[in-house]
Amino acid sequence: MESLISLINKLQRACTALGDHGEESSLPTLWDSLPAIAVVGGQSSGKSSVLESIVGKDFLPRGSGIVTRRPLVLQLHQIDEGKEYGEFLHLPRKKFTDFAALRQEITDETDRETGRSKAISTVPIHLSIYSPNVVNLTLIDLPGLTKVAVEGQPESTVMDIENMVRSYIEKPNCIILAISPANQDLATSDAIKISREVDPKGERTFGVLTKIDLMDKGTDAVDILEGKAYRLQFPWIGVVNRSQADINKSVDMIAARRREKEYFMNSPEYKHLADRMGSEHLGKVLSKHLETVIKSRIPGIQSLINKSIADLESELGRLGKPIAADAGGKLYLIMEICRVFDQIYKEHLDGVRPGGDKVYNVFDNQFPAALKRLQFDKYLSMDNVRKLITEADGYQPHLIAPEQGYRRLIESSLVCIKGPAETAVDAVRINMVQIEVLIFLPSKVHSILKELVHKSVDETVELKQYPSLRMEVGSAACESLDRMRDESKKATLKLVDMECCYLTVEFFRKLPQDIEKGGNPTHSIFDRYNGSYLRRVGTNVLSYVNMVCAGLRNSIPKSIVHCQVREAKRSLLDHFFTELGKKESKALASLLNEDPAVMERRVSLAKRLELYRSAQAEIDAVAWAK
Repeated sequence: MESLISLINKLQRACTALGDHGEESSLPTLWDSLPAIAVVGGQSSGKSSVLESIVGKDFLPRGSGIVTRRPLVLQLHQIDEGKEYGEFLHLPRKKFTDFAALRQEITDETDRETGRSKAISTVPIHLSIYSPNVVNLTLIDLPGLTKVAVEGQPESTVMDIENMVRSYIEKPNCIILAISPANQDLATSDAIKISREVDPKGERTFGVLTKIDLMDKGTDAVDILEGKAYRLQFPWIGVVNRSQADINKSVDMIAARRREKEYFMNSPEYKHLADRMGSEHLGKVLSKHLETVIKSRIPGIQSLINKSIADLESELGRLGKPIAADAGGKLYLIMEICRVFDQIYKEHLDGVRPGGDKVYNVFDNQFPAALKRLQFDKYLSMDNVRKLITEADGYQPHLIAPEQGYRRLIESSLVCIKGPAETAVDAVRINMVQIEVLIFLPSKVHSILKELVHKSVDETVELKQYPSLRMEVGSAACESLDRMRDESKKATLKLVDMECCYLTVEFFRKLPQDIEKGGNPTHSIFDRYNGSYLRRVGTNVLSYVNMVCAGLRNSIPKSIVHCQVREAKRSLLDHFFTELGKKESKALASLLNEDPAVMERRVSLAKRLELYRSAQAEIDAVAWAK
């Protein structure tokens, strides 16, 4: 069982070292779940004397007014033999064998935290004492309750001390050691009053009655010690402290314990209670009870530790890795974050995440609909056909077929396809009635790809940590998409230009000639420009243009995917990476200008995680030992 107290001692030291001492905090606290014995009493109640009697040494500061101004976590370790010594957590590896020096260090360390202003602090001092004359025990000595602030202290000090004491003893894992002087009315005891408020049934309170030997003649504390005057779940324990004269003469503590025992054994009033009186008995009772409480709390502490580790690891994962100090480390971190973003973007395009299907919708629905809305009739009206054919003939009318007229009619019709083809790249609406989508294709795809960039930036958790990098990555990706869109526009328009540059001869060879239709080649040239003939020319041109549109419906999406979608997957951040490699450490640091609050939070979480992992290892070691 002694290993259990040692375990809690280690955990308390780790908590103190890493800043967990039960204060209000947004971080998980292990301190509050650890069983502890808090020593509570008013000023001049004999609290310090009780602690020194349990330890068997003079080591606490003494004086008038509020002497204890910080909690003192006092851990007692029983050793088989050797010289007694003390160690402070804030002075590791320094052993104090002179207990007067130990007392001075408590005063000095208090002043380091509070200054010499007599202010109080909730940050504990951690002291371990190793001696063959102590039992394994942990006690927390709290500032004495008072009703009046001393000179040099603010009026709030009285309430501040009470709030500090209350914050310790109100926790269900705290065992309360309530110190009350026997020569004062118990009803006015500060320790009993505040203990009753937080533990009304007395289930966690041990009552200690001091100064029994100083009671008025004819009075005694038997009713209190027998639990008749004020009942607690645990028996009251009386102690006899050294007198001020003994303290001044530095009377040996072991001799004082012997005199205390003789007092109870030889006093007619307390003789029947002597076997459960005295500071030595008090130490043993508290040690045994603390062991029992620790044993019952271990499963709950383990559960808390495991849950806290998971929570801390999860939050640290969300906050991301700390920033490296060197330029290479910073560059590596930026590249890693960019790769995460790039992968998320590819997943959107490939269908692992939603969004890529919008590109297919443009090709499968919006582009064909745009082609259908093209008004070729405007270019193939009777007047326009007659005009272009006549102009193409020049001064010599065509002999068989108006080839140049056909070419001009086809070219003028195909030119209007450039609108929708361009828009496939651009999504710019030039004429809502006529070519609202053919000016839209590369741009429509561009707007979708851009939308996926913004979505991927939002979904890259690591980028949330660095606002400047987030902005740079988003801008760089969009600039790359702009360049890809421009290339796509050129390629798409080139496809239309190719159709204008070279007409498919086979199509026209298959067209029926006038002679085959029973036409009379001897008709005058003017008869060959009649309405029927011109309508047939317009129909032929429209058939050819529709054939071209059918081909472009397949080739333009391929061109756009090649120039935009595939390139976005393959080289979205290539230009950004090239520029990144040229940056100096200072410029890289500016991209990683993390919020100072986030950096501070990460450090705090890492320290707290270290504490919990250490606690987990300590508990596991004790469990395996058993």
